Amino acid sequence: MNAKNINVFLIDGQAEGRIKCSLLNWTGVVYKIPRTKLDDTKERTHLKHSGVYFLFGTDDLSNPIVYIGQAGNRKNGEGIASRLNEHLKDNDYWIDAVVVTTNDNIFGPTEITYLENMFCKLAKESNRYIVKNDKEPHAGNITEEKEAELKEYIDYVKLIMGILGYNIFASVLDDDKEPIFYIKSKGIEAQGRRTSDGFVVLKNSTIVKSPTNSCPEGTKQLRNQYSSNISKPDKIKKKGMLFSSPSAAACFVL
Repeated sequence: MNAKNINVFLIDGQAEGRIKCSLLNWTGVVYKIPRTKLDDTKERTHLKHSGVYFLFGTDDLSNPIVYIGQAGNRKNGEGIASRLNEHLKDNDYWIDAVVVTTNDNIFGPTEITYLENMFCKLAKESNRYIVKNDKEPHAGNITEEKEAELKEYIDYVKLIMGILGYNIFASVLDDDKEPIFYIKSKGIEAQGRRTSDGFVVLKNSTIVKSPTNSCPEGTKQLRNQYSSNISKPDKIKKKGMLFSSPSAAACFVL
């Protein structure tokens, strides 16, 4: 991807407040809205459009979580803002909302359904956040021309998400210049190395089959979260797994 000029507008004049992001010659627009600022934002025109939204927060063990949803145009002229307001009543985990829409409100039901489906898939593949969606959204029926257009839109959203501090779609990077660390114990063998944002346990590492009684609750949850990337007999099968430190990685493995 070529160099990009991202317009980041601090609506409240501070990094912790509401943020609007856009790019030159791109029809999309992205908002980051703290939960406490939602009421102050509901009258903005973009928030009356259709689009996709992300609700970011943490669970009781401080694991990062996200819910991804869609909002279409409503008869009362409301769109995303109205849907976010509904989430104030039934979800207390989220702290910030990120909204992705367009300047001219061109997304119909087919487009937002496709985007919701793709964003959920990409978030689950990266394994950086616990995705709270109970069911994977339907991809819908879309032409190949429209799909190519929306994939370009997704690429821009991924870029802006990273700028806003949410690496929800970023793949786990494996820096081959870093030395490899090994664990050989209890019949298992695992390898890992440091990266720019943590410590990665590498593909084909084996892990202890079942958590011990003394295993921390957070590590047990990670075992469940990463279960789709663990084959039998207990081998990391597809890609590396990112942890905050070597000790956290060792705890997961052992």
